[in-house]
Amino acid sequence: MTTTLNEYPVLHGVADIRMETHPLPEIGRDEVLLRMSSVGLCGSDLSLVFKGSLGDYQLTPPLGIGHEAAGVVQGLLSFLINSPGDRVALEPGDPCWKCEMCSGGHYNVCFTSDFHAAPVPNPGCISRYYKHKAALCHKLPESVSQDEGAMMEPLSVAIHACRRAHVGVGSSVLICGAGAIGLFCLLAAKAMGATHIIMTDIRESALKKAKDLGADHTLLVKGGEDGKVLACQVERVMGCRPSSTLECTGVPSSAALAIYATRSSGAVVLVGIGAEDVALPIFNAAIREVDIRGTFRYVDCYPVAIDMVAKGMVDIKPLITHRFEFQDVTKAFETLRRGSNVIKCVVSC
Repeated sequence: MTTTLNEYPVLHGVADIRMETHPLPEIGRDEVLLRMSSVGLCGSDLSLVFKGSLGDYQLTPPLGIGHEAAGVVQGLLSFLINSPGDRVALEPGDPCWKCEMCSGGHYNVCFTSDFHAAPVPNPGCISRYYKHKAALCHKLPESVSQDEGAMMEPLSVAIHACRRAHVGVGSSVLICGAGAIGLFCLLAAKAMGATHIIMTDIRESALKKAKDLGADHTLLVKGGEDGKVLACQVERVMGCRPSSTLECTGVPSSAALAIYATRSSGAVVLVGIGAEDVALPIFNAAIREVDIRGTFRYVDCYPVAIDMVAKGMVDIKPLITHRFEFQDVTKAFETLRRGSNVIKCVVSC
């Protein structure tokens, strides 16, 4: 180690990103020091940077940035899990492993978990160096690049959402929203056996990308349209009602469509984060036994995601549309906010 300093961007307020230098973090026996390689920008990052909020969470600056990440093990105190030079994908977060949720296999909703990015002096994953729990650093095979390693996070979100929606062999699936997470859900659903997939969006260009990536059908919608009417269109285009629906927009009208369109005894999973309170046709779901399920991050999905990419079951390279150097992180966020053809931006650290 030739440096004792670490450099990373810090969010000090809405649209106020400043590059700062801090001492290198000290690691414990269950942690590793990583030289960061690639970090993807997420829609949640975008909301914090330009709105100062995410759902009911309000920005409390200063805050590090970034959680979709891959790096190389630089330093460690224990060789039980990792070795120097290992290329790894980071599963962001720090569950306690002691509470009722963790012991029950639901560490994603741990009562005390810290999710990265974190309040300064801890950086977000967009950083020259980063410390993380060794058990949550998943080794990448040689066939998986560092940029792809950073995409294991959104792919894990999609896998967990598909599991929550009971997507499996022969499933018919509606995915509302063909943005980044909707497209990751498309790839995950296909890899998990879905054979009949329709995607909705308000943008023709997004639906074209969905078709290119393997969607069987697409449906162009307009914001605020009647959910019952759209549900009939979905059934007409698919020839059936979907057994599983992944709502990836967070838009109330889209959530209503998801409920009306899903067949009786099917499942709707709310993936996109929108307003804290929305009006939904809850009794329509109740009398048809349509399960409305939440989803939060992922549980034991990283090994599956890495395996899917390594074995060619999922090709996430087409979703990485823009790359930026470390010093251009502000430009990267501006591009993600303004770009109509942007799916995933990756920052090289």
